[in-house]
Amino acid sequence: MKRFLKQLVDLIAKLTVLPAVACCRVGIRLLGPHQGFAGWSQGFSLLPGLTGIYLRRAFYQLTLTHCGQGACITFGTTISHHAARIGKDVYIGAFCSLGDVEIEDDVLIASNVSIMNGSHQHGIDRLDVPIREQPGRYQAVTIGRDSWIGERATVAANVGRHCVIGAGAVVTKPIPDYAIAVGVPARVIRFRNQPHDAESVTDRVQAAEQLLAEIEHVS
Repeated sequence: MKRFLKQLVDLIAKLTVLPAVACCRVGIRLLGPHQGFAGWSQGFSLLPGLTGIYLRRAFYQLTLTHCGQGACITFGTTISHHAARIGKDVYIGAFCSLGDVEIEDDVLIASNVSIMNGSHQHGIDRLDVPIREQPGRYQAVTIGRDSWIGERATVAANVGRHCVIGAGAVVTKPIPDYAIAVGVPARVIRFRNQPHDAESVTDRVQAAEQLLAEIEHVS
């Protein structure tokens, strides 16, 4: 019965947001994918309580590339691009900021988290041209399944599956599966799928850092 009621409320929410969805799609065609979508995301982010959660999910299921069943996007969270993908049973806390990113199933994201498209969105090489006018490079960022991103973390690189990112961490390099990473910049301190002893953790961290360095050197 409870499942049926949730499905009924989801259906009502989708019917309610249809006019906004239609206007959003027109805006995307006229203004482009960023300006045409971001304003609607900001507006829906301000809807409070449980009603807001249902209406936001309905809106994103009809406008994003993908938004899975059971996704919970709470108050104040904005998404800047309609190409973002949000998986099944994802939880996103209050006042988060998401770019054109992919959030896989069962991810938990705490409040005030920023997930952006890499750390090279603006060029800084030239001094005779304002930074805002210099071309940058957008990077696709994915948060792997069943990962947990802590309060006020900033993520600018891929996070693997089953990871934990500590509160306030700044992720500037890819984080491998099962890793626990903390600090600024984020550094792997141990792996969830391995025994927790100091010597083996240090060895694995060093090996992971060496592997990431080799990958960056090749790329």
